[in-house]
Amino acid sequence: MQKATHLFSHRPYWAKRFGSADQLPMSRAEMDDLGWDSCDIILVTGDAYIDHPSFGMALIGRLLEEQGFRVGIISQPDWHDASAFQALGKPNLCFGITAGNMDSMVNRYTSDRRTRSNDAYTPDGQPDKRPDRAVIVYAQRVREAFKGVPVIIGGIEASLRRIAHYDYWSDKVRRSILPDSKADMLIFGNAERAFVEVMHRLAANEPIDQIRDIRGTSFMTQQIPEGWTVKDSSYVDKPGRIDPHIDPYAHEAACDKKENATNNNNEKVVQFIPRVQKGDRSKTVIRLPDFDQVVKDKVLYAHASRVFHLETNPGNARALIQLHGKRYVWLNPPPIPLESDEFDRVYELNYTRKPHTAYNDAKMPAWEMIRHSINIMRGCFGGCTFCSITEHEGRIIQSRSEDSIIREIEAIRDTVPGFTGNISDLGGPTANMYRLKCKSETIESACRRLSCVYPDVCSNLNTDHKPLINLYRRARALPGIKKIFIASGLRYDLAIRSPEYVKELVSHHVGGYLKIAPEHTEQGPLSKMMKPGIGAYDRFKQMFDRYSKQAGKEQYLIPYFISAHPGTSDRDMLELALWLKKNSFRLDQVQAFIPTPLAIASAMYHTEKNPLRKVDHKSEQVLTAKGDKKRRLHKAFLRYHDAENWPMLREALKKMGRTDLIGNGKQHLVPNWQPEGTGNARDARNSKRTSGKGGRVGKKPIRKSVRSQSGATKPSQPGGRQR
Repeated sequence: MQKATHLFSHRPYWAKRFGSADQLPMSRAEMDDLGWDSCDIILVTGDAYIDHPSFGMALIGRLLEEQGFRVGIISQPDWHDASAFQALGKPNLCFGITAGNMDSMVNRYTSDRRTRSNDAYTPDGQPDKRPDRAVIVYAQRVREAFKGVPVIIGGIEASLRRIAHYDYWSDKVRRSILPDSKADMLIFGNAERAFVEVMHRLAANEPIDQIRDIRGTSFMTQQIPEGWTVKDSSYVDKPGRIDPHIDPYAHEAACDKKENATNNNNEKVVQFIPRVQKGDRSKTVIRLPDFDQVVKDKVLYAHASRVFHLETNPGNARALIQLHGKRYVWLNPPPIPLESDEFDRVYELNYTRKPHTAYNDAKMPAWEMIRHSINIMRGCFGGCTFCSITEHEGRIIQSRSEDSIIREIEAIRDTVPGFTGNISDLGGPTANMYRLKCKSETIESACRRLSCVYPDVCSNLNTDHKPLINLYRRARALPGIKKIFIASGLRYDLAIRSPEYVKELVSHHVGGYLKIAPEHTEQGPLSKMMKPGIGAYDRFKQMFDRYSKQAGKEQYLIPYFISAHPGTSDRDMLELALWLKKNSFRLDQVQAFIPTPLAIASAMYHTEKNPLRKVDHKSEQVLTAKGDKKRRLHKAFLRYHDAENWPMLREALKKMGRTDLIGNGKQHLVPNWQPEGTGNARDARNSKRTSGKGGRVGKKPIRKSVRSQSGATKPSQPGGRQR
């Protein structure tokens, strides 16, 4: 893989002489106190400003400050006019704009498109402190406030909307966020390398419309630069009828197989040698179907999604273009991942680890959740089709050094108010991918697999959990540390390959409950999610129970499931409900599938085609739960025990020919009676008339569940069982 310029090798900007601010300023008065007459960069965010590396604006802000720039923050501005965006004056170099740590639409709306009642990234959890499509709105207001100042957009909202994308909330394909926001540049993915280089080049008086060669950046252009070769997306993967060839999603992803190669440790591995491509890949750009085409043709949309995901490995990705009107959206290849020492320095900058003092004593729900947690890695090679992590952070794991993590634990212990000795999490997007990577850099750079663990764990993947075990042991031995919990999602199909890790985890780092996410039990939806079968869960549960017993602890697994995912039938949801009942699970909080921009599952939802395979008009039709009624039904199966759902479930079971599951016995899924004040009154009367002997209305109280902190019901028996 191409080597990148070291993140901290740039000559600091002259304003470095001002030193580091106690907290990045949010007002002119704070700027005056720092001796600043202006800011070099102003970052606008939809979140409250919390000076902690888990919050994107704080991380980028402190990194740019380390590079010598004066950085100001405009947090959750009133977007109804431009005045709030003038609070810090005109920046010398640019505005940087983000919606915050979450896409603004996901942040504001539930899976049913209802407005959420709170916002975890806002003081006291207040809702309505950011607009819909915040990046577009903020960029427009900045343009009104200061004409001619470069505008750079980034963060997860911009990153996931960098090409034409299906938008669940408007139920249509929208343009790239670049032309809608009229931004000069979009920085996608992990922004450190790109943002730092762009700022230094702007500081050297290079116009932003001439900065076109930085990885991880996107911009609008009317023409293809001289010396570039344009190849149609069908060159990568033809839609329509095609001749068979090596499937880039299969185990030998787009490569020829060579046995008995060795890696640096002299271990035998299966090596994949890239097929020779004509032309210079670094000067080749792949043209995706135009915006107008993907709007009209769902097969072309699915094809564009497939090609986009084939070009996401930093080791072999080419530039992409997509025509929007008379201009192209140009995407450079993804950024080169950070090396461990770079990652360490980014997370050990001069953070206060607290909310800005302007918020006084306001509660910050998101900060309360992570204030005593530590991010040890980023990225995910799981490839779950419904998840946005890989589209944003990439599939290559970036890990911090053990020493750096230990220093952060000590910093939390010694400086963070309210610390009681418990670290709430050592994790990241996934709890147990720390330092896991491909056994060969050559293979890694050539691979086009979307997942290293589906349909099975790749033989080239190093699954050694010893570095993580050593980290856990060293961390919990620190003076003043009572307990270290692991709260990030666990990839249990990897964990079962290291019984020593499972024993370490279960014996020392589970606080009574451990969250894992099988997501479903049936192969139909699991194959569209790219998740392992339920057998992997069963094997992990056996290990979990055995090691919990050996440790003398009563501990429980809390499984998470998704309803209404593409590929899920009513019968799939029924089988899942029966599995939950058989295992005595009563889920309190469940997640309905939300089609987020760019995700492969969202392409399935919109097109009803499967981009995991070659796509044409005759290819596999993906069963998709659309419409509020169908989505509510699938969610109701997950909460089969809730009396509010019984009328809907009874109706569905009758249509499915499964009236044998309606009744008052232990073998039944739902009763044939309805408590007063629940469900639909008319349905309850009908149930009373048609239920026959034993039909009752309002005779039996509903047993209330005891909620655990994880949101699932508290089991009363070992192994996750309850009466």
